[in-house]
Amino acid sequence: MKPTINILENRVSAALSRAAESEQPLEALLKPSTNPKFGDYQANGVMAAAKRAGQNPRELAAKVIEILDVSDICDEPEIAGPGFINFRLKKSYISSCLSQILNDRNGRLAVEPVENPQTVVVDYSGPNIAKEMHVGHLRSTILGDCICQILEFLGHKVLRQNHIGDWGTQFGMLCALLKRREKDSSGSNAEALGLSDLESFYKEAKKKFDSDPDFAAEARAAIAGLHSGDREWLGYWQEIVDESKKHYMQIYDMLSIGLKDSDARGESAYKDDLAAVVKELRDKGLAVESDGAVCVFPDGYKTKDSTPMPFIIQKSDGAFLYATTDLAAMKYRVSKLGAERIVYVTDARQKLHFEMLFDVAKSAGIAGEETELSHVTFGTMLGNDGKPFKTRSGDNVKLKDLLEEAVERAAKVVDEKNAGLEPQLKARIAAAVGIGAVKYSDYSNNRTTDYIFSFDKMLAMEGNTAPYMQYACARVKSIERKAAQKGFDTDKIIASIDKFHLEDDFELDLAKHLLTYSEAVSAASQDYRPNLLTGYLYELAQKFSGFYTNCPVLTASQESLASRLALCKLTEVTLEHGLKKILRIDVPEKM
Repeated sequence: MKPTINILENRVSAALSRAAESEQPLEALLKPSTNPKFGDYQANGVMAAAKRAGQNPRELAAKVIEILDVSDICDEPEIAGPGFINFRLKKSYISSCLSQILNDRNGRLAVEPVENPQTVVVDYSGPNIAKEMHVGHLRSTILGDCICQILEFLGHKVLRQNHIGDWGTQFGMLCALLKRREKDSSGSNAEALGLSDLESFYKEAKKKFDSDPDFAAEARAAIAGLHSGDREWLGYWQEIVDESKKHYMQIYDMLSIGLKDSDARGESAYKDDLAAVVKELRDKGLAVESDGAVCVFPDGYKTKDSTPMPFIIQKSDGAFLYATTDLAAMKYRVSKLGAERIVYVTDARQKLHFEMLFDVAKSAGIAGEETELSHVTFGTMLGNDGKPFKTRSGDNVKLKDLLEEAVERAAKVVDEKNAGLEPQLKARIAAAVGIGAVKYSDYSNNRTTDYIFSFDKMLAMEGNTAPYMQYACARVKSIERKAAQKGFDTDKIIASIDKFHLEDDFELDLAKHLLTYSEAVSAASQDYRPNLLTGYLYELAQKFSGFYTNCPVLTASQESLASRLALCKLTEVTLEHGLKKILRIDVPEKM
């Protein structure tokens, strides 16, 4: 089922082009109405078209209405103000669309896939090996996953890439410490070797490297061995990588993130391609030596003193950088994975790096002109003091600790609300509410802005929060249980619907909102903004609350019973689809 806004946009745009006698296609600029008393949609493009054609806007709007045929969708369009055209949906059209959604057996809620699907690579999460994930990894991880879910739902082929930091000079000291530990230890498992506490292991290696000359020499020998492919050193490196994966895969499980081990392609995967990337850029005349380093100077980038800004791809000591690895990774994604679009999900501080990366990649032909490159940025998670969220000691908050605390706090809330639940059910609900609260709070904020992390706000049962949304779902589900207790066969009743009876304003308001789910998903995909989806779902929950309060369901007349039960069912499946399928937030049967 095509979104109503798209159908109207196409028809009104065609009529506007004809009415204005324009050789170029004109846009109706159709938007949802901000005030229901003016209708459901409004065309705002007439004034601009009239100015271009030298016509009176209201007269042009009248010509558009005369040409336009939307009688299958709307009541007679109305002209408002200087030339706006307002559209009010017919109840018969709304009923027909609701029936299509209700009868969609593919679980898509009648949302059509995009006409031109792409192969899209999404680069997100990117934990560092030998370091535990901290709160700084949360937004990239969950935003990236949500973007993947939306794009897949819309029909794109999505390839997830977890670009982990598993290569670099720091691995020399880590491998050297592991070698010493294995030599001195009677055990060989991760706990005996101290690897299970990655943070302590890393700090000890760094301390030894800075204070012990003999250890520093071992570390340099280790990094030389890694670069030359020495099996012994590569074996130590693999142990560290494997243990680190256990840590971050546990986090992914807690967050219900779709990243698998096969999606991980770290910096080490490109180590043998870096010299070739530098040579390619030099051969094409894009890279030159500058103070001993190899740099590209893309047009338009200046330093503070107005000199050309370098994009360094090889240091004067011969070492390669993130920029080199990113170019090699992009080359792989385009040539091997067939990426038509690549989406990078990182914090806003890397904005300049990706702007330069994209320009260099396009200039070098690593990414063709038709390849879409997008950098999806996000703001910082702040504490109550308005500063980046840290522990009291000033360290980064471990993501695992934060999620576990969220579940513990949620368990207290669940206990306060429903102390009689059996322990296992209470634990499942606490996990769903706690993890869901953290994710939903992030999604509901505009991704480009900073936001203050507050357990109290995100676990509140009122407002645009996960607990409120989960409770709304549980509330809808309870209606079906109550219907069964009264002897109603809800599936049979709903299946008998000939048309929806939408006589009450609250019924009509809920029904219209249910039609716009596809519009919300599409809007969220266009600029990678999950908050547009959470905003839709929250509004749906509120509209259902108004409907439920004012429109009795189980005591309704014979004529209204099936229609109202169906509206409950459509609300349930829409909320669940948005929360579970796209945001991957669990929805308990009871709260």
